[in-house]
Amino acid sequence: MKKLRFIFCDQLSDSISSLKNINKDDTIFLCEAMDEVTYVKHHPKKIAFIFASMRHFAEELESKGFNIRYVKLTDPFNTGTLESEITRAVQELKIDHIIITEPSEYRLKILLESLQKSLGIAIDILKDERFFCSPTEFKFWANGKKQFRMEYFYREMRKKYKILMESDGSPVGGQWNYDKENRKSPTKNLKSPKRISHKKSDILIDVLKLVEENFSDHFGNLQPFHFAVTRKQALIELDDFVNRILPYFGDYQDAMMKGETYLYHSLLSSYINIGLLLPMEVCKLAEEAFKKNKAPLSATEGFIRQVLGWREYIRGIYWLKMPDYGELNYFEANTPLPDFYWGAKTKMTCISEAVSHTKEHAYSHHIQRLMVTGNFALISGLNVKQVQEWYLAVYSDAFEWVEMPNTLGMALFGDGGIVGSKPYAASANYINKMSNFCDTCHYDPKEMTSENACPFNALYWDFITRNRNKLEVNQRLPFVYSTWDKFSSEKQKAIKNKAAISLLRMKNGEL
Repeated sequence: MKKLRFIFCDQLSDSISSLKNINKDDTIFLCEAMDEVTYVKHHPKKIAFIFASMRHFAEELESKGFNIRYVKLTDPFNTGTLESEITRAVQELKIDHIIITEPSEYRLKILLESLQKSLGIAIDILKDERFFCSPTEFKFWANGKKQFRMEYFYREMRKKYKILMESDGSPVGGQWNYDKENRKSPTKNLKSPKRISHKKSDILIDVLKLVEENFSDHFGNLQPFHFAVTRKQALIELDDFVNRILPYFGDYQDAMMKGETYLYHSLLSSYINIGLLLPMEVCKLAEEAFKKNKAPLSATEGFIRQVLGWREYIRGIYWLKMPDYGELNYFEANTPLPDFYWGAKTKMTCISEAVSHTKEHAYSHHIQRLMVTGNFALISGLNVKQVQEWYLAVYSDAFEWVEMPNTLGMALFGDGGIVGSKPYAASANYINKMSNFCDTCHYDPKEMTSENACPFNALYWDFITRNRNKLEVNQRLPFVYSTWDKFSSEKQKAIKNKAAISLLRMKNGEL
């Protein structure tokens, strides 16, 4: 029986279930498909990162004696889609059995279902064992719950895997969550520690040339390129973060600084999401640093919560609610995405900074994504589909399973509260507190309706008032509506008028 073991681009782990019990005469198949990098126009750095990592992974497997079928983007016989390339491989190699690890995205699940019907051969779809919680287990946890709160799911994961736990079943330190200790405003001289830049292999050099020649019309800068593209390099990144940066991660994980893209964030999500690093080894190494007094509990717990808690929770929500989840639009937000999300000029320093970081690095840390670009999209009523496509396209760690619930659910509250207990809407006050963006901005964060007032202020109140019928019952918002009701009618009218002017200026490219 001739077996084909197909590897998706985010399954670059030699421990992936589809490679278990492999025979030397089985064929491992990886493919660079044009439709996978153009169904949204992915950032050039993201494409280069994924293709280079795939090629290195294939080379490592081949060096171990495995049969590899690798179809490059420029292969003259490449048909451009995963479905047609798998079909071609089956026909050319006379395959009668496909083994594959379950895909991470719903659209790829549909693709496999189509292949099962068209090929007429056995396709074994195996569990992805790299995650802490399977979709089935998450569904069991969610059953009967009116609200799916990440905090309680996270505690269950901590207990199950005995991470940061005492022998008596209590959390280390006596608390489950140290988030309140991780919200320090940036100091005046806060700067990112220097990050690693890896030596470019011949494979990477070839891929960079390929991407430059074929995807120069995609948003984003290809160079400079500093990503790890092998497991060995990714492990160096992990070791560097845990030993040098993790001790400061907690203090400033919500801080934002002009010209400082990374600060003390891990930069590991891209490597975890394509399989170069495994979630368990990441959490265990962080926990070990705490046990050896190399990192404080608040930083260690905050980091582990992102990996063991939030990442797993988001995946669980995705598979629990798809495909209907992707069609939700709770606020009926349909305003077209403004050009400044694609790098056009804006006088809002916070937006300009977040987008410039994104353009240059295919990266912007989670607070910028949530409280700057996401927050603006929420309070401006930007089209939820266009916003999701933007986040999916521009970030190197973005795959639909992790991007959609984070964007639609967390940033846009477009799911009506499945992910978040309230909308993460905020005025300029939050950005001014947690960043230095406002110091050099054209707009004044403390002004509401004047000519140079920050657009976030009036837009925030406009969002709150125009969605009152949907939000007033939210138990976390009574004070907000009480505050609005205390404004004079003249002030309310001026705020609404200022919001309308801001939206018009946004539409005309004048904001």
